[in-house]
Amino acid sequence: MSRRVLITNDDGIDAPGLRALAGAAVEAGYDVVVAAPAEEASGASAALSAYTGDDGKLLVRRKTLAGLEDVPAYGVAASPAYIVVLATLDAFGPGPDAVLAGINRGANAGRAVLHSGTVGAAFTAAAYGLPALAASLDVLSPLDASRGGNALAVLDETSDESRHWATAAKYVAEVLPQLDELADGAVLNLNVPDRPADEIVGLAEATLAAFGQVQMAVAESGDDFLRTSVRENRERAEDGTDLALLTAGHATLTTLRGLLQL
Repeated sequence: MSRRVLITNDDGIDAPGLRALAGAAVEAGYDVVVAAPAEEASGASAALSAYTGDDGKLLVRRKTLAGLEDVPAYGVAASPAYIVVLATLDAFGPGPDAVLAGINRGANAGRAVLHSGTVGAAFTAAAYGLPALAASLDVLSPLDASRGGNALAVLDETSDESRHWATAAKYVAEVLPQLDELADGAVLNLNVPDRPADEIVGLAEATLAAFGQVQMAVAESGDDFLRTSVRENRERAEDGTDLALLTAGHATLTTLRGLLQL
């Protein structure tokens, strides 16, 4: 019997990265079920959020993913972490033996991984004793001077369907065997540059940078309101960190642990 794996994300059920990740898992021989937020849930971390009607019912809609018509897929009105918990309760068929989250639109790197719904889903899986991988495509590299510092401004000008999801899927397939070697409570965090596969320098083990790719700022304030904005982080990452290696063209792999007892 093949190993059963849950595929989820925080970009939503219609995201191209989700299809790429599910396809990689199918190619690797896994028994795949897809359950992802019906709407984008970026920044959800490991929040257990669900959206029910007046009757208390949680909306779950069966979906068909292009190119993966035989894979059961569900759009769920809940956060990624909540979906992982539901999967452990056999909500989408037999519970999974592992969880793959992504492929996220945007790197999950540096200490900002704390806020990622993609990584939060992986941490939740680990808390339930399941090996997990969070995978992301670096569509924004603000430390790369060749982008002229305008990465945020031009980010939405590129169609998500045209990004190099296949490159990220290739590296997912490469690291999947490491799921069997994970220590209890640990997760793998993979980031891949948005480039053709032959332009990737290689896969490197990395440490977390001290910051994320973007940072929040207060754009405007008044007596009774605040308006925030998201800006590029212009700090330079230290050598050997995930952000520095991504900028240099490497795919990066970092082992994270979400729950520590001191």
